[in-house]
Amino acid sequence: MKKTGKVYIIGAGPGDPGLITVIGLRRLEEADVVIYDHLVSPEIIRHAKESARLIYAGKKGGDHTLPQDEINRLLVEEARQGNVVARLKGGDPFIFGRGGEEAEILAGSGIPFEVIPGVTSAISVPAYAGIPLTHRGYTSTVAFVTGHEDPTKEQSDIDWKALSRIGTLVFLMGVKNLSQIARSLIEHGKDADTPAALIRWGTTENQETLTGTLQDIAEKAEKERFSPPSILVVGHVVSLRAELSWFEKKALFGKGVVITRPEAQAEDFASLLQLHGARVIHFPTIRIVPPENHDGLDQAIASLPVYKWIIFTSANGVTFFLNRLKKLGKDVRELKGIRICTIGPATAAKIEALGIRVDLVPEAFISEGVVRAFQDIDIRGNRILLPRAETARDVIPDRLVKLGAAVDVVTAYRTVNSGRNRSEIEALINEGKIDVITFTSPSTVTNFMEIMGRDFVIPPQVKIACIGPVTAAAVKKAGLRIDIMQERYTIPGLVEALVDFFAANQQKS
Repeated sequence: MKKTGKVYIIGAGPGDPGLITVIGLRRLEEADVVIYDHLVSPEIIRHAKESARLIYAGKKGGDHTLPQDEINRLLVEEARQGNVVARLKGGDPFIFGRGGEEAEILAGSGIPFEVIPGVTSAISVPAYAGIPLTHRGYTSTVAFVTGHEDPTKEQSDIDWKALSRIGTLVFLMGVKNLSQIARSLIEHGKDADTPAALIRWGTTENQETLTGTLQDIAEKAEKERFSPPSILVVGHVVSLRAELSWFEKKALFGKGVVITRPEAQAEDFASLLQLHGARVIHFPTIRIVPPENHDGLDQAIASLPVYKWIIFTSANGVTFFLNRLKKLGKDVRELKGIRICTIGPATAAKIEALGIRVDLVPEAFISEGVVRAFQDIDIRGNRILLPRAETARDVIPDRLVKLGAAVDVVTAYRTVNSGRNRSEIEALINEGKIDVITFTSPSTVTNFMEIMGRDFVIPPQVKIACIGPVTAAAVKKAGLRIDIMQERYTIPGLVEALVDFFAANQQKS
């Protein structure tokens, strides 16, 4: 008999993917099946293992993809088949998340389960809007209230008279009933001039905040067409927002930044952008794949003792070289006595993470910088290995040969077109959701143009940022303009350049 699985009811947090708990993330990574809601960040779902089945069970504007009864049935059925199930719910599952109902069904069916609490939007969204729910100078009482009660109930369970005496009120899912909520509070004694705030898509790069009073917030919301998902905060603490707002003041807040490098290599870039408030749009134009054959690389690995130097010009080169080393039954001990040069700090970090010392990193993180670094070293008669992409500039091998070295260039990996669809970018541009397109290598540029077509025109409001002179040359060759280029040819340097660019533009405006 097949062993029964287990269900983890996980609070995925309010929207910011960084706000899921560590244990919640670990349980998600273990899951065979992931059943997730509408408000769960796609960045969180990416942590599911590749073999996991993803089942969307969200509801948007009252439109249920799966009715609650069907979700309950799925949880029980999947667990009975022996699967580990992650039930991902926005916010906290036990705060207006129907997690209690799902836990009851599982308990009644004899299914093992655990509840992983999440950061509820009730506390996190006001915090991201600069509104402390309690403050010694304002109030020490707070209440969380659903703005959308069970429609089958004959009468409201909300004690409006009691609520009107509480210092801070947080209504979740209350936009559709906003007028009724405001009216009920005023009728039961709440001052009509009490400050109020509506926060939409809180904790995300799309966050919007609308402030007013209990008397006029509904009218303002209608005028601004404020829609779900939003929460309502009522109380004098709302007035602190003018002083304490921090999230919406980030340098790249709300800016849509397209990353064209492969997603597997984009995590650090995306994290830095999100740290500054950017809305990251993944549009990888290339995929990194193994060479069509490994003959050259295998021969070089078999001859490692003859090399004085290995030059790595990318982190990809390191990864594919070491993977092949392992595949051939060898390990890093084969590199004993060989000096290592990397084109920049990111590539060096990849090597040093293995406990291998990097001997040379040029001051300028480009091929020309590597050549300049070797000009101060006597490499006459040295044999040098250069494992790199199939297509690359020959600056390093050509010039090192002139310095008296013998250079073996071998293909460690290839870059190929990702096959993404042009319409993805066009739709986002038309919706005004793209502010910057970033390029981090010549191959991201050439493949972007292949995907988009030569007739594609980037509108002037969409800026182009690139990571150094080599990539800039590819951008110019493609007939595109360059709006942003940093002095340090690294991902952190590129992010700094974006921050500086938009900060300067904000000052001008």
